[in-house]
Amino acid sequence: MPRIAGVNIPDNKKIDIAITYIYGVGKALSKKIIAGTNLDPKKLAKDLTQAEINLLREYIEKNFKIEGDLRRQIMVNIKRLKDINCHRGVRHIKGLPVRGQRTKTNTRTVRGNTRKTMGSGRRAAASPT
Repeated sequence: MPRIAGVNIPDNKKIDIAITYIYGVGKALSKKIIAGTNLDPKKLAKDLTQAEINLLREYIEKNFKIEGDLRRQIMVNIKRLKDINCHRGVRHIKGLPVRGQRTKTNTRTVRGNTRKTMGSGRRAAASPT
């Protein structure tokens, strides 16, 4: 198994799909990486030579922020939002959806209102008059 950026790349997948196993590399970025290194995208990861693996590793580490650095940057960004007490930061603190999703019917598990069966988890009905 080739190892790039601390991640084991699966052997039996094409290289353009295999490098998407790295955190921060999706399909679009993998195509840019393949084009930048002039590798064959249909080649399987197990068929890569050591020189090609080193070329991929150096190109990715030099040009893109991935894995630990990217996770650290995202964590710092969220911490900044929490520190300045903006709306998004408060939503992160409370563990609620941040990007405007509805919470009346969705995000039940986040709010702690899980319904196992019909009728459970609902509020008690008002007393009859």
